[in-house]
Amino acid sequence: MTTLWIKNPNAIFTANTLDARGGLVVRDGHIVEVLSAGQTPTQTVDDTFDASEHVVLPGLVNTHHHFYQTLTRACPPALNKRLFPWLKTLYPIWAGLQPEQHALATELAMVELLLSGCTTVADHHYLFPAGLENAIDTQAEVALKLGMRATLTRGSMSLSEDDGGLPPRTVVQSEQVILDDSERLIKRWHQQDEKGLLQVALAPCSPFSVTTDIMRASAELAERYDVGLHTHLAETEDENNFCLRMFGQRPLDYLDSVGWLNNRTWLAHGIHFNDEEVQRLGAAGTGICHCPSSNMVLASGICRVKELREAGSPVGLGVDGSASNDHSNLMQEIRQALLIQRLRYQADEFTHEDAIYLATKGSAQVLRRDDIGELAVGKKADIALFKLDEPRFSGAHDPLGALVLCGASQADAVMIHGEWKVRNKQWLGGDIKQLMSRHSSAAKTLFSAV
Repeated sequence: MTTLWIKNPNAIFTANTLDARGGLVVRDGHIVEVLSAGQTPTQTVDDTFDASEHVVLPGLVNTHHHFYQTLTRACPPALNKRLFPWLKTLYPIWAGLQPEQHALATELAMVELLLSGCTTVADHHYLFPAGLENAIDTQAEVALKLGMRATLTRGSMSLSEDDGGLPPRTVVQSEQVILDDSERLIKRWHQQDEKGLLQVALAPCSPFSVTTDIMRASAELAERYDVGLHTHLAETEDENNFCLRMFGQRPLDYLDSVGWLNNRTWLAHGIHFNDEEVQRLGAAGTGICHCPSSNMVLASGICRVKELREAGSPVGLGVDGSASNDHSNLMQEIRQALLIQRLRYQADEFTHEDAIYLATKGSAQVLRRDDIGELAVGKKADIALFKLDEPRFSGAHDPLGALVLCGASQADAVMIHGEWKVRNKQWLGGDIKQLMSRHSSAAKTLFSAV
């Protein structure tokens, strides 16, 4: 067990009020000292990392993704489409997903996120065609192999296009299969590893892709085992109108009617809420994952981040699926969040620090985790360090501002639970070129099979 001093950073964002200009002391996977300017560690240090050229952040936290979609980036038939036509175009392709392809998509997405400074990922997997029944187990095994923190959400779809839903029948499951597997996964993976890397949540794809019974039963199961609930909601006005036709209710009213309007739930996108709904979400403590790039690609709208936070909702950040983004880079997503929120609010109403907060402590709050997302004594030693050594940063005066405004995209060093996963901008866990080659081949095979 060694003690490491990450010493005298060029700049540091703690996501709290602590002065950490002297750096951080890490031991046994946790931060054990936060040093103000001029301070030195009170305990014996075994190793020192000179951070004088680095901007230091808490490890970034991604609260919504679809790893499998890395196989269908910039997919020609789906380009320039609205959400529902986009989904109906891609579902037949995704229906052919095979276990090995899924494993490669998961690993590639997680490594891509890691290289961007992301240390905790949340994935929403809801496709279970024949042969892919153990998709979540595969993701858990990949996360443990990489040593990344992950909230794996057991998605589900039970209503096919034959039942008034959107997906083909080959990717939906029966209610009993969904509920039995959900309970199995909670018992198998939720908070079972010694480093606290894995959590499980329950995540029907959307209110209109499963039955009312599944929504209610998922809420009851989540309460019984104290796990989170996740779904897409209010992403587009088309979705709101679809819910009105299907249930006679707006999406939030329906969510409330099935027992989901509480602080266990976080919602992907959460764009098209009216003023009264924003207040209800805040009063319930329901979290929102803002997905700016995806929302721009699909022209879905702009999340009301400031009003939601002021009402009491935790708000975090997500890259969303790589078929609607089309990257898995959370550092770039911070800049996108800043820019798109400036279209809704004045420049002094949403700052670069607000954008970073979304991807750190805000996202940790969305996932109901108080052990990550900020730099403080007792928190997990999940840390991202960035250098400002590219032409885009030349002439920058404020290091933290430069990280966002000048468009940082790759971390120089990343630590999870006190262990280095990235150094000198290189992934330490494997051969990235070999992974990309295998992943690219899998993507071509999936697309050509349609």
